[in-house]
Amino acid sequence: MIELVIEQRRRDLGGFEVGRVLPFAQRRMVGPFIFLDRMGPAQFAAGIPRSVDVRPHPHIGLSTLTYLFEGEIMHRDSVGSEQAIRPGEVNWMVAGRGITHSERFERARREGGRMDGLQAWVALPKEHEETEPAFFHHEVAELPEDHDKADRRRLIAGEAYGARSPVRTHSPLFYVYCELAAGAREALPGGYAERAAYVISGEIEAEGRRFTEGQLLVFAPGEAVLHAHTPARLMLLGGEPVGERFIEWNFVSSSKARIEQAKADWRAGRMKLPDLDDQEFIPLP
Repeated sequence: MIELVIEQRRRDLGGFEVGRVLPFAQRRMVGPFIFLDRMGPAQFAAGIPRSVDVRPHPHIGLSTLTYLFEGEIMHRDSVGSEQAIRPGEVNWMVAGRGITHSERFERARREGGRMDGLQAWVALPKEHEETEPAFFHHEVAELPEDHDKADRRRLIAGEAYGARSPVRTHSPLFYVYCELAAGAREALPGGYAERAAYVISGEIEAEGRRFTEGQLLVFAPGEAVLHAHTPARLMLLGGEPVGERFIEWNFVSSSKARIEQAKADWRAGRMKLPDLDDQEFIPLP
């Protein structure tokens, strides 16, 4: 049964638009997923200004995943990583007790081009909120795939459909990219308390209702089947709840006091900037 349908809320970030899906007033999280943004779709012209880049900024208490459909983003962080994020790859950053990173559109600045993807934040369980920060990169070929003439699935993180992703996660979850031909059916993974499906493109039907790009369908436990009316792309996500979380700016925690400490640390310059990108940063709002 569909519990809730969330429409993306479009907003301009000073050079391109994003569609905010989570958190939502009536639904803060789905499993451990506490944040979901659609980046683009956007067409960049060569020579875009540096103001479009996301300058160095901090995180605590979460893991981040930027998954691209088109384009490229250069990631640099305070544990020494420098990694180009490309379509289909997994770049999983564990903030834990604290990390800083930047996201820059350097290839688009040189060449122009399309940009489209999803950015997700996954709240860490309480026992892992203060874990050591880390960054993990996985090529497309490392990710389990299953496909036939009507359906193609790529398991990005967690466990689903009898497969397990190599991405190291801290709680039970699934994050699956799907491509469906017109007329195909897709059942959401079972065995999880909370599940949702985000429509990337195309038109699908569930429980006699039709849904299109930018909508997140949140399902109750039990069978959930999606039917594609047109060729469609979906992101399936969910998992087990990790408990209430507070979110303020780029900080996520089970403790309001811990967020206040992180804000004070950033304001006072006590959080190390990315090794290869330490000449500027985003001030605390």
